[in-house]
Amino acid sequence: MKSRNRRTEIRSVLNTDAFDKRRFREIFDMSSGLQKVRAEGVLPMFDSLLADIWASLYKMKPEIIEEGLDSVFKVNKSLMERIMADENFAAYRTTTRLDDLSSAIGTVKFGEKMNQWLIDQKKQDEELEEQMQEILAVQRQLQRQEWQEETGYGSRVIEEKLTELMDRFDEKLKQMLESNSNSFSQALVQALHETKQVKEGLKSLFSGTRAGSGDAELKKVPLRDQLSLAEKIASDKKMKEIADWAGRFKQAARKKQKADYNEAMERSGVTIGGNIERLLPMELGFYMHPITRNDFLRRFAEGQTMLYEQEGKEVLGKGPIILCLDQSGSMQHLDSQAKGFTLALISIARKQRRDFCLILFSTRLQVFTYEKGKIKVSDMVSLAQTFLSGGTDFSLPLGKSLNVINDSRFKKADVVFVTDGEDRIKGSFLEEFNQKKKEKAFNVLSIILGSSTNTAEQFSDKVVMVKDFEDEGSYAHLKFKGGA
Repeated sequence: MKSRNRRTEIRSVLNTDAFDKRRFREIFDMSSGLQKVRAEGVLPMFDSLLADIWASLYKMKPEIIEEGLDSVFKVNKSLMERIMADENFAAYRTTTRLDDLSSAIGTVKFGEKMNQWLIDQKKQDEELEEQMQEILAVQRQLQRQEWQEETGYGSRVIEEKLTELMDRFDEKLKQMLESNSNSFSQALVQALHETKQVKEGLKSLFSGTRAGSGDAELKKVPLRDQLSLAEKIASDKKMKEIADWAGRFKQAARKKQKADYNEAMERSGVTIGGNIERLLPMELGFYMHPITRNDFLRRFAEGQTMLYEQEGKEVLGKGPIILCLDQSGSMQHLDSQAKGFTLALISIARKQRRDFCLILFSTRLQVFTYEKGKIKVSDMVSLAQTFLSGGTDFSLPLGKSLNVINDSRFKKADVVFVTDGEDRIKGSFLEEFNQKKKEKAFNVLSIILGSSTNTAEQFSDKVVMVKDFEDEGSYAHLKFKGGA
């Protein structure tokens, strides 16, 4: 059995232990982003440097070791000293300590920016380029010797040569870090900024419409899937835009819900029920007093406590949701907004444990079903990459909605219909659809983007006309009965 090359093993310049090294290897194996950065690395000993960057972000108290360090790792030590001394890095570490996801994303971004910084330096300094090429050549020579189990004088000479080259390279690198300190700091700041953006995008996709729910919901997703989606957001502009829009819609929905709640509290109407958010202050007083608490709990369990009355009829009920989303050619410029809107609705469905059916339509259909709003990372990526294009045919999605509602799982569903176009629907189809709608007791809420509402009014219970998804009228209806 051939010996493993000692020089290719992960060696740390930090106070890492067996757990740290094992955990990094596990995350490295999960992360295609880390694997890609490693493959593109221009530095010698880059595997070990990536592991140290990760440890510096992840560990509670990372420290650089001063004794017992192999001389060929002096370069890694110089780089880690520079990184960890940066004030921006020190401040950001408060958000990455013991956080697998943030540490992994940060390592990818730091690795990318460091590679690019070194490439830029090489272009400006031929001596640096020559040193790096010579080091790589000697490394390959040493690897061949060790792989063939050749030892003795030849290997020692090569090792001594590598040590000499690394010493010279370390001195050169220190000079460059000193003379180009600003550009290195800018690279670090950019890496930190992009790491934050990716993390916020993930939280936007997985959060509900309650403030602060992003981190909690994200923790329910397997780390491998978190990393996969994070890398997609980091590398795919479209995916990042969709995540941003999803976050904006959910934030707008939170504000709308808060405004609705405050408005309800100002009303004088009183009813009875078991909604804790609408309890009268006197009922809360009954709960707080030990003598009346049991009576309050009994009445609350029976739905007999006094509440502020909620005026107005919700178009959408508590059952499953069917979203018919127009993907004709004219919707192309709104596609990122539309996908963000869709994922915001799905997150509400997930929070309320509602089944969700997405019907994409143009002159053809594509249908996705998410049980209790549970959408996989691969489904999010697939949705981001799907656009049907073509013309517009309203009867196709409406007919499919009827078929879906006939399924026992969706028998109490309501329909959200989103389009920027118009279409002529046969009178016979409209008559049959509206009759089925009455029989099945479901509602249709149509959101019309800047065009006539004439056709939608013929099959909808409520029609909202907006100029685009940023218009308040679109997100005002993210709040369904039951809360989110």
